[in-house]
Formats: sequence, structure tokens, C-alpha cells
Amino acid sequence: MDAFQIVLDTNVIVSALRSKRGASYRLLTFLGGSRFQINISVPLILEYEKAAKGIIRRRGLSARDVDDILDYMCTVARHRKIFYLWRPFLTDPKDDMVLELAIASRCKFIVTYNKRDFRGSEEFGIETLTPKEFLDKIGVLV
Repeated sequence: MDAFQIVLDTNVIVSALRSKRGASYRLLTFLGGSRFQINISVPLILEYEKAAKGIIRRRGLSARDVDDILDYMCTVARHRKIFYLWRPFLTDPKDDMVLELAIASRCKFIVTYNKRDFRGSEEFGIETLTPKEFLDKIGVLV
């Protein structure tokens, strides 16, 4: 079976950096494995970086730690260029960026804590799941 192609919303990355106890952190521990593959674009990585560096002081992480994590994500991810041809579709333009990446990457899933923000993604055959729901889908206990 091929690995599931997914896009991680920024809130999943931030959650994983905030706590090692939740589903987001558990999901990130599987990066680079055979169960799923993340897809990224330059704008999404820049958004991850901005959000992650915005919380580092409160979390005991350094900017270098964040850079290392993002560098690893870039190493194991599939990179996609996005062409903004049909915006807006969702209510938040930042969410449109995530949806467009999922479409361009032929992803089956967007993993997010804000499922309602991605209403309409099913029109493209993309299911929106929380990190826990996605881990359940791939058979990982949280």
C-alpha cells in the first residue's frame, strides 16, 4: 500500500511544539516513515516557521531547534508549487493555501484541529481529520 499523502495545517505543528503528550507530537514522530508522507509548499513552510518561532520563548525551544525541525520536514516532505487559480474557496485565505496544496499534491487528507474551516474540501475528495483521527486511520494508538 502506498503511503497516505497529507497536508498538515499549521495548528498541528504548533500543538506538537507546545506539548510532547498529544496526538500532534505523536504524529510528527512518524515523519519520514512509511505510513504517510507530508506535502509542503514554500508559503506553508514560511507560515510554519512564523507560527513556531512565535511560541518558542514560552516553550523552551530555540530558533535553531525550530529551524532543525523544519529542515527535517523539508527533507522528508514532497515539495509542491502552488498556482492560485481559483481563490477564494474557503472563508480564510490561509486555509485556501492549505487546500490548494492538498489538491495539487493529490492528498486524501488535511490534518487540522479546525475541521470546520475546511468545509468544502470534500468536493475535491479530501477528508479533513484531527491528528488523533488520522492516527486512528493509520492504526496508531494515541
